[in-house]
Amino acid sequence: MTTEHHDEGGDDADGLSERDRAVLAVERAAWPGAGAKERAIRERLGISPTRYYQLLNALLDDPRALAHDPVTVNRLRRLRESRRERR
Repeated sequence: MTTEHHDEGGDDADGLSERDRAVLAVERAAWPGAGAKERAIRERLGISPTRYYQLLNALLDDPRALAHDPVTVNRLRRLRESRRERR
């Protein structure tokens, strides 16, 4: 059974759910284009790209995600911050 709340189900030693780790893995991968990434989000995670980005944004503020994948989380935090500064 899958759950929409990222704190439940499939937790590992790092405290992240299996889906949280899968979201970070999708983001860590190199994609030839947006279409390929969106297709992978739907196929691998079974969620919409909109929901994916909601989950990803929440993960960027989660210290467990930072501990699990500091390179990806810090890169995405820098990108998010630079977008905010341009607004």
